[in-house]
Amino acid sequence: MQFIDEAEILVKAGDGGAGAVAFRREKFVPRGGPSGGDGGNGGDIVLETDERLTTLLDFRFKREYRARNGEPGRGRDQNGHAAAELLLKVPPGTLIKDAASGEVLADLRENGRRWVLAKGGRGGLGNMNFATPTLQAPRFAQPGTEGEEKRIKLELRLLADVGLVGFPNAGKSTLVSRLSRARPKVADYPFTTLQPHLGVVQYKDRRSFVLSDLPGLIEGAHAGAGLGHRFLKHMQRCRVIVHLVDAAAPGRDPVADFDAINRELALFDPALGRKAQVVAANKIDVPEGRLRADQLAKKLKRRKIPVHPVSGATGEGLPELLDAMVEALDRAGLPQPLERDLRPLPEEPAGDEPLPDEREIDRRAKQDRAPPLTGREKDGTPKALRARRK
Repeated sequence: MQFIDEAEILVKAGDGGAGAVAFRREKFVPRGGPSGGDGGNGGDIVLETDERLTTLLDFRFKREYRARNGEPGRGRDQNGHAAAELLLKVPPGTLIKDAASGEVLADLRENGRRWVLAKGGRGGLGNMNFATPTLQAPRFAQPGTEGEEKRIKLELRLLADVGLVGFPNAGKSTLVSRLSRARPKVADYPFTTLQPHLGVVQYKDRRSFVLSDLPGLIEGAHAGAGLGHRFLKHMQRCRVIVHLVDAAAPGRDPVADFDAINRELALFDPALGRKAQVVAANKIDVPEGRLRADQLAKKLKRRKIPVHPVSGATGEGLPELLDAMVEALDRAGLPQPLERDLRPLPEEPAGDEPLPDEREIDRRAKQDRAPPLTGREKDGTPKALRARRK
């Protein structure tokens, strides 16, 4: 299945039905009084999280969702039916943003959570509601209100406790396959991992946590270089970051690689740079890898940063790394939102005025030309509508 973590859609809730203008027409009841019923409410558009979904693939092919309108009222005190809600299911961890301003509208993390995305219009009151002792035959009713219309952006943020970061070919996928039952693709060339992978890690005393493997990062990832920039936002849910350094890469400095990845995380969003980290030097099964891992540990010891030498291929050092990950999880608090989600998008320059909405202009022009509702025929057709039809 294709991994789709972003989608932009247009939603339109149903309009409320118009109230009816009607009067009782019965034998031997010459002045039956008003009997116009109320219009029904328009349908809401509701989002619900479903843990069986893992991507936003369905919203990539269908981009417009419109709920049904409420039925208009009828004579003989009959109210119109309210429209049913339109239910859209999304995977847990979906972030809802306003497409124009970038404002975060909701963050749906829990499974089974429901949230009203667009509220349906309210049905109008029929003329039976406006009868008074001084106005016994009202010939007017309320129109229904319009339902909300929004253009929103859906962003999926993976729900993981621990996230793996590092340069391409550092051994992240191999480590995930060692620690969990996940089986991501493993190969000896860069950018083998093209999409995130989640795995459940079983620990002592029946404790478990979710581990995420992200595509490799390179210099300039925060500005769009490589593949990692598309998935850095998934690190928001992680409480701990495992920084995996390739200690056996020829011609590379492990300390420089460590600083480069931390710099990319902070440049993408300062909140990522403040997350707790567990540093691991991978590929110590290679002789030069073990030597470079020892050198990295000595240099980072001056910064009071412990380094865990491990081998994803042989499993050496993985129990100690698991203990360090669990200890970091116990100390870490709840994940903080990204700063880019808290600040709105920059406003457009004053000279670039948005184009007018032709549909809104046409609707207002028709509304201005329409005569007021003044009565009703026996078959229930308003006089104003009958006049237009002629």
